[in-house]
Amino acid sequence: MEAVLAHLRGAIERGEYAIGDKLPSEAELCRALEVSRPVLREALRALQTMGLTVSRTGKGTFVVASTVEDPTFGDYAASDLLEVRRHVEIPVAGYAARRRTPENLDHLAHLLDRMERETDTTAWVAMDTLFHLAVAEAAQNPVFRRVIEEIRDALARQSAFLNELGGRREQSNREHRAIVEALTDGSEHDAVEAMAHHLDRVETTLTDIVRPSRTDTPTEGGTEA
Repeated sequence: MEAVLAHLRGAIERGEYAIGDKLPSEAELCRALEVSRPVLREALRALQTMGLTVSRTGKGTFVVASTVEDPTFGDYAASDLLEVRRHVEIPVAGYAARRRTPENLDHLAHLLDRMERETDTTAWVAMDTLFHLAVAEAAQNPVFRRVIEEIRDALARQSAFLNELGGRREQSNREHRAIVEALTDGSEHDAVEAMAHHLDRVETTLTDIVRPSRTDTPTEGGTEA
């Protein structure tokens, strides 16, 4: 999927498909790129998330931009989502370190154990959003949970995007483990630091996907994600 995405993205950025152009049909692209339809559809969804294309029911996929500016996850732009997450989830981690209950810690530890064993990306992404909800719950303020609930769909879309294109799962598990350890120790400072580091890595991976180094021209068989 990464190779297909790199090929299509490169073709759009080089102007082979101009703004307003319709991409070839799924059947044509599958034949030309020698990939299955599910793989192609994942790549097309990624192009749409990046803001390069739009899918129009019954008409096909059309190019709407030649460069990636700010991916959109559900109703929210990536930059807006990350800004809010920094202002909410970092202090929430600090509150959670001070207020968490044994039940909160048990729930988080159970979730983390499942995530570290999980090999299916879709299942892992679902648990990823549950993890961040559980940290908000541990802060013992229902407003925090409501905020995370509001952006839950966007978080899931972002998580899937980063895992498919940035290979974030194992690294994210380690970052989540550091957050849980800080909460278990009751260290507000360490919890804040661990959550801030986690969001820093999210931002770095997203930036690497959106603005990869251009030392080589993308090719059909290569990927920069």
